[in-house]
Amino acid sequence: MTSLITERLKTLGIDLPPPGPPAAAYVMAATTGNTVLLSGHIAKRDGKPWVGKLGLDMDTETGKEAAKSIAIDLLSTLQNHVGSLDKVKRIVKVMGLVNSTDQYTEQHLVINGCSELLFEVFGDAGKHARSAFGVAQIPLGACVEIELIAEI
Repeated sequence: MTSLITERLKTLGIDLPPPGPPAAAYVMAATTGNTVLLSGHIAKRDGKPWVGKLGLDMDTETGKEAAKSIAIDLLSTLQNHVGSLDKVKRIVKVMGLVNSTDQYTEQHLVINGCSELLFEVFGDAGKHARSAFGVAQIPLGACVEIELIAEI
């Protein structure tokens, strides 16, 4: 029997990639009680960091695509950690960091790429609290980094 979440991903044309390893001294996911905290995931394209700075060499729509790609990687890590995305009761919080110039002010629109996909996949359970920040730099020069908290 195929799960509801698996069907939604299939309908959206999304195949979850294998989860990536941590890039430094941390774990990709940790559980305490019924809360799962996912470490920040950077945007990747073709398996390499998706490098760029919003407001300099990348526009909002491209940043939004990068954030959507991170959402897919977050789902992969979450599924790997809990065994099935059907165990997710809700997405509680998303925090997004956007590598951007001092003048760039559309960080919230960039992170919508992640939030909108989570809504599509989980429905009402995908509606979450959120923060979006502009930062001077992200590890490896990535354009966007996002972390997630879920309830299982």
